[in-house]
Amino acid sequence: MRITRALGAALLTLGLAAAPAAADTPSPGPSDGKAPASAGTSFRTAAEIEQGQRATAGGSAGDYLYWSFPADTGQRPTVRATVKLPGTHAAETWRIDVYDGLRRRQSCQYGAQTRTAAAGASSVELACVLRTVRAWAEPWANDPLPGTYYIRLTAVGLPVLDRGLPVSAEVRVDAEDIGGPAAVDGSLAEPLVPGIATEDLADDDSRAVLFGLEPDDGWSSGWWSDRWVWTAAGGVLAALAGVAGYALTRGPGRPSRVPPGA
Repeated sequence: MRITRALGAALLTLGLAAAPAAADTPSPGPSDGKAPASAGTSFRTAAEIEQGQRATAGGSAGDYLYWSFPADTGQRPTVRATVKLPGTHAAETWRIDVYDGLRRRQSCQYGAQTRTAAAGASSVELACVLRTVRAWAEPWANDPLPGTYYIRLTAVGLPVLDRGLPVSAEVRVDAEDIGGPAAVDGSLAEPLVPGIATEDLADDDSRAVLFGLEPDDGWSSGWWSDRWVWTAAGGVLAALAGVAGYALTRGPGRPSRVPPGA
């Protein structure tokens, strides 16, 4: 009976510990704000979008189209783009690239990052699944870190006759919360968010005004991970297992030792 109660208490503790972790890591949803209908032409003019938004833009074949979005620790962003082409065109190769806040190009784990549209095709679809964003990395590493990310969409090796033809693009960013399996010991002091302007303060000083978008629940910077929950639950289970093992080895009804002559 004691062992059954101990196991029941352990399962209850584990369930209560895991519930807050699931509540604290909601999946990103569409923003209530209006998605941009145009794209930037450089890193500095990139159009800001939130995760879950579907942004659109018009342009000409041969242009560089830029968007930016926030990605936090433990997220694995997926960038998808659809380019709608004019009725008459030659074979065109389109490419989507993603850069972090330091403007380092990030490799795609999988996805059709580059695709060639056959002559006369109405559209081409691209995708890039990034590696999981880490809370901290060595200075020499190229690991994705929390902060602003940039999307660049363009045609490569474009035929001369197709340059300048009107095109339209749709871009969407979604992210999967990986959680504890991607946790590391360490965190950045601040996310990699570029300053876009300066703000005057009362003491004649100024500070950088950072990128306008951030995750719905703010930047975590790696201070929390569900690995803490499972570590605590494991400690509780180990303690209960020790109590149960002691009760089994001691045995029921075993009299306590009484010193002779007492």
